[in-house]
Amino acid sequence: MNKQEIYDLLIQKNIPHEITEHEAVYNMAEVAMIELPHPEAEAKNLFIRDDKKQNFYLITVKGDKRVDLKQFRKDHSTRALHFVSAELLMDILGLIPGAVTPMGLLNDSECKVHWFLDKAFLDEPGLIGVHPNDNSATVWLKTEDLVDLIKEHGSEMDWIEV
Repeated sequence: MNKQEIYDLLIQKNIPHEITEHEAVYNMAEVAMIELPHPEAEAKNLFIRDDKKQNFYLITVKGDKRVDLKQFRKDHSTRALHFVSAELLMDILGLIPGAVTPMGLLNDSECKVHWFLDKAFLDEPGLIGVHPNDNSATVWLKTEDLVDLIKEHGSEMDWIEV
C-alpha cells in the first residue's frame, strides 16, 4: 500500500485521523527539525531480524526513547538481532529506509513480522504518529485504532514497556 492507499483505507474504515505533510525525514534528528502538531505522539520504529533471517520484529516506541536490543533479546528469548537490510525491508514491508512504520505491516502479506508497541502510546491523549508508508507525511490517530487495523490484517502484536 502506498501513501494514498493508506489515506483511503483510513477513510474507508472511518478511522479518525489527522495528516501532516512535511519534507521527507530519515531519522529522529530530522523529525526534531520539523514542526509537528503532536510531538508527544511521535513514533520511532526499528525493523530487526534474528541472525537466521527467520524471525522479523518491528519495535515501535515513543520518539524520545532508546531501545536496548540486548534487553529486548533477553526479554523475548530471541536469537542474536540485526537490523534488516534495505532489500529485505522493501521485500517484506514495501518500504525504504527512513520510512519504517507500522503501516508497512499492511504490506506484509505473509504476516512474517511480529510487532511490538510501547505501552506508553496508551497514555493520554492516546495518540500515535506514524508514516503512511512514505516518510514525507505523518498520520496521527488513536493508538487503539492503529492496533485494531494491524491486528485485523493478521499481524502478530504485543505490548512492551521501554
